[in-house]
Amino acid sequence: MYKRNLKNLQKEILLLEKKLESIVKQEDADSLSRLESIPGMGRKTAVMLLISTDYMKRFDSASQLCSYTGTIPVIRQSGTSIKGKARIRKMGSRKLRNLLFMCSFNAMKYNKACQALFDRIVAKGKSKKLALIAVCNKLSKQAFAIIKNGLRYDENYRSLKQQP
Repeated sequence: MYKRNLKNLQKEILLLEKKLESIVKQEDADSLSRLESIPGMGRKTAVMLLISTDYMKRFDSASQLCSYTGTIPVIRQSGTSIKGKARIRKMGSRKLRNLLFMCSFNAMKYNKACQALFDRIVAKGKSKKLALIAVCNKLSKQAFAIIKNGLRYDENYRSLKQQP
């Protein structure tokens, strides 16, 4: 009986995901295709990112988006005597955070900016999981920039602020 109920629930979840995808395609197919142009970002993650952030209208900056996904580090410290280990905040959408984390595995292989970030953090002696969380933040920032600027992903793009 439990297996049958589990199968029914899984079918319902798949139907709901397809409905959400069709809604996003009707509302803003261009934003969906731009998010999918990011190496490592899949359709499911792009759909969830657009729906849960109201097509990025809720946020004014990429750091607000990273805070919403719950992947920013927070240091727990009380004065100078008690120093806790830095951990992620884990506030916000658990589903979105999990999808971004799964995307970070592909992003560190195929997204050059994420790959460089991952390699740099691991070379410093930090853990690979911490580096993957940093890749999640990078993906969130890339997604925010792409939606707000209305551009497709370009691995050679440099912001005007970064140019000398």
